[in-house]
Amino acid sequence: MQPALLLAAYLLGSIPFAVVVSRLFGMADPRSYGSGNPGATNVLRSGNKLAAVLTLLGDGFKGWLAVFLAARFGPDLGLPDSAAPIAALAAFLGHLFPVFLGFKGGKGVATAAGVLLGASGWLGLATLGVWLGIAFTTRYSSLAALCAAVASPGIAFLLGLAPDWILSIAIMSGLLVWRHKDNIRRLLSGQESRIGSKKKDA
Repeated sequence: MQPALLLAAYLLGSIPFAVVVSRLFGMADPRSYGSGNPGATNVLRSGNKLAAVLTLLGDGFKGWLAVFLAARFGPDLGLPDSAAPIAALAAFLGHLFPVFLGFKGGKGVATAAGVLLGASGWLGLATLGVWLGIAFTTRYSSLAALCAAVASPGIAFLLGLAPDWILSIAIMSGLLVWRHKDNIRRLLSGQESRIGSKKKDA
């Protein structure tokens, strides 16, 4: 049953909301402009704020839903307590390497946020607070994501989450930092796009 859970969580995470929402709005594929990343920040560069918000909500919801379903139905199916953090990691990997986009997905910020909210409301809110603080002061979405990612395992530890959860969050944090390697280079060179910049600025 656990392999089935992993597959279901992975497929859920693979749903490319940036591409789906863009098509529904008659917009260009987000992989064709800006950073080329199929995520909410890049969709925002199209100038369509509603599409960006819907992308953000969709990507976050799939992370939260994977955790909720595993935590809610895992015990009834005889799955161990580790089912929820494993499902969370599977959904996150689905977003990063989606089967529906040839395994070339987004960076996982919104999906990770959904996972953290599913794991613990306080964890999600605290990590969101880190993201908002950095984003509003610097207007760099990537820097905010990196700071939040690095902080999240420590916050999870301080909140007393189970070791399985801390390990899962630490793995997601490491992957998220790795997916932002190009952003890190641009931040260091002063070439990174700020929040709200249009396609031509990216």
